[in-house]
Amino acid sequence: MQYLAIRAALHIAAVFAIYLSAAMLVPAAVDLYYGNDDWRVFAFSALFTGGLATGVSLATQGRAPVISSRFGFLVVNLMWLTACVVGAVPMIASSIDFSLADAVFESVSGVTATGATIIVGLDGMPPGLLLWRSILQWIGGLGVIALGLFILPFLNVGGVSYFRIESSDIEDRPFDRFSTFAVGLVSIYALLTLACGIAYAAAGMRMFDALNHAMTTVATAGFSTHDASMGYYNDNPAVLWVGTLFMFVSALPFSILILFAVRGRLDALRDPQIRVFAGYVVVFVLAVAVYLRLANDTPFLQALTHSAFNFVSIITTAGYASDDYSQWGPFAVAAAFVAMFLGGCSGSTTGGIKAYRFLILFKLLANGLRRFVYPNTVVTVRYGDRPVEDDLQRAVVLFMSAFLVIWALIILLLAATGLDFMTAISAALTGLTNVGPGLGPIVGPAGTFAPLPDIAKWIMAFAMLMGRLEILAVLVIFTPVFWER
Repeated sequence: MQYLAIRAALHIAAVFAIYLSAAMLVPAAVDLYYGNDDWRVFAFSALFTGGLATGVSLATQGRAPVISSRFGFLVVNLMWLTACVVGAVPMIASSIDFSLADAVFESVSGVTATGATIIVGLDGMPPGLLLWRSILQWIGGLGVIALGLFILPFLNVGGVSYFRIESSDIEDRPFDRFSTFAVGLVSIYALLTLACGIAYAAAGMRMFDALNHAMTTVATAGFSTHDASMGYYNDNPAVLWVGTLFMFVSALPFSILILFAVRGRLDALRDPQIRVFAGYVVVFVLAVAVYLRLANDTPFLQALTHSAFNFVSIITTAGYASDDYSQWGPFAVAAAFVAMFLGGCSGSTTGGIKAYRFLILFKLLANGLRRFVYPNTVVTVRYGDRPVEDDLQRAVVLFMSAFLVIWALIILLLAATGLDFMTAISAALTGLTNVGPGLGPIVGPAGTFAPLPDIAKWIMAFAMLMGRLEILAVLVIFTPVFWER
């Protein structure tokens, strides 16, 4: 890796840190408005991180390097790592007693839009800190969309990009309309957040809660302003249905939403991964609702409301919970565990394995089985009406292989810290898939990650970051060949 490329990557990360530092002034203003002394914390953190980042950016100015996949991997990892570190600064300096491990864990969970938390006492938390957690998730959600639409396809590690599903004239010159598309992306993301906040307020949330939950719902991220998460609103089913709707919409490919909203392309909604995603959402929601009705004698409408909210939250990796679904019975617990693997669509704010990978994997499996019967047959793997490129097929298989190996390794590491098997296995899974809550009394929907030992929190932070960058983009920088000149 050339010195010039490392220097340029540091420069980009430093500039990004300056923007994040400026964002700290928003919670500072909120704390000042509410008369909370923590406004000084955010103001100092903004000056400290902004000044440091400005110094680094000036020191690393220079000629831009040749754009390459190695440079892309380095920039992606540095930017996300920078966001996690900068996000932790106000938490360490705040009036809340955060240890370094706690602050980094909470920041990583926010930036990666995971939603796992170590905080107890959210209902009495300073408003600026609550808003900062939501801002981190909102920024992280926008970054996740960019990751899936632009960066991962460019780096050949997965992602179904906008340019591959739009039209052939765009594919030949993808950056001709890039700025227009980027403006559309940010606009729709912001408008969805605004619509979600208005809907929450109309359903009965107070404005501050509606603002925070809108940011973390559209980011499918899951930080709440209450210890009970969305269970705080159990007496108001309208809030839960608003959350269910916007989590589902935010799990759709934003490229498709732009085609639909800006160009009126109804045919864009026929994207195969949308059908797969919607299909397994409906199956899980109805199956668990019927199970709750039959096994627990829960009124069906109530069962459907909680099944829809919690399982859409799990599948879209939003991380909210309206109830402790680990107490619903064996089938519901097993369904929740399986649902943690799924995820939404590529180019959305969600984590998980994602629908397009399942679609490609099942077609690879079907073709493989067919070749057992007809060894000489040649069948093209197709995504809708288009053939799937070899690079994307390879990326899907590599991702699944790496996912299983890393998951097993994290389970062993967490168990070595003293965690029981259920906690270790579900915490490792929820970290890699960026779901948020796991299973069991400690990290389940009724608990927090606060009781975990510090070493387990560091392991989880690394798992969340790996999961958000889809594993391969992180693993590659640990290979010797990556650093060869």
